Amino acid sequence: MPRLLSSQVDLLSSSPSQRQCERTSFSFYCAVRQRLPAWLLEDMRCMEVFSWEDGGPRAFLPSEALLYALVHDHQDYARFLLKEHSASAMRPTRCSFCRGSGRAPHLAIAVRYDRVSILGMMLATLKDAQVQTAKDFLDCRGGCSHVADAGKTAVQLAVELSRPDCLLLLLVHGALPSGADAALQRLVASDGTERRRAQRCLDFLLLFLPGPPALFCPQDESHRWQSLLGNEVFRWLRGLAPPPLLLQALRCLARSGPDQITALPDFLQLHSRQ
Repeated sequence: MPRLLSSQVDLLSSSPSQRQCERTSFSFYCAVRQRLPAWLLEDMRCMEVFSWEDGGPRAFLPSEALLYALVHDHQDYARFLLKEHSASAMRPTRCSFCRGSGRAPHLAIAVRYDRVSILGMMLATLKDAQVQTAKDFLDCRGGCSHVADAGKTAVQLAVELSRPDCLLLLLVHGALPSGADAALQRLVASDGTERRRAQRCLDFLLLFLPGPPALFCPQDESHRWQSLLGNEVFRWLRGLAPPPLLLQALRCLARSGPDQITALPDFLQLHSRQ
């Protein structure tokens, strides 16, 4: 995202046209950050804002505007873009750094900034798209090697950052439940509030996994893992017992929507059986 003052833009740009494009792009960024009305922002995007690419100006894309809305949590503008442009508002954007074609970064950005409401809007939009289109977005891995989230799906990023609300939304809408090993390691490495979030992430992954994952559990740490996971879940993960009845019941409930799980009292969560 551009964060250049006008004096800095003059120094970095090589032509008056390019400088003008950078000024209008920066003014648009500031307008989204100030959360101006969606209709006004869209008028700016369509008529006043241009980006410089391959030696010339081009119109500012809806997918680029949605990235700005995500960063600044402008929910009204995100809703407008998704309603007007549907899944095309999440099309891959070209990387301005390496000039690569890039991947669709919107779900990963929503997870990184913990934009649960906008993530829900995007997933609802994908639900109405073609099945393969939705899967391409849900299980897309970050592309450019210089990006922090390169090679990671939105689910893996949600696990690593302990974003349980984002993770549940992704899983309910059909994303692959990967990252169980990372969730287990996050549980061990964290404490306090962070551990509770890591525990929730692990619980949600277990609800959507088709079977027990390979558990990272050295023999001399069995008691530690057992205290963290609870005896029934621990034995299931080690292949020593069938899945707990609570796990089987919650699996059916989880697939009906995220609200069904998040509304349950704490004593009916998986971690309550520890």
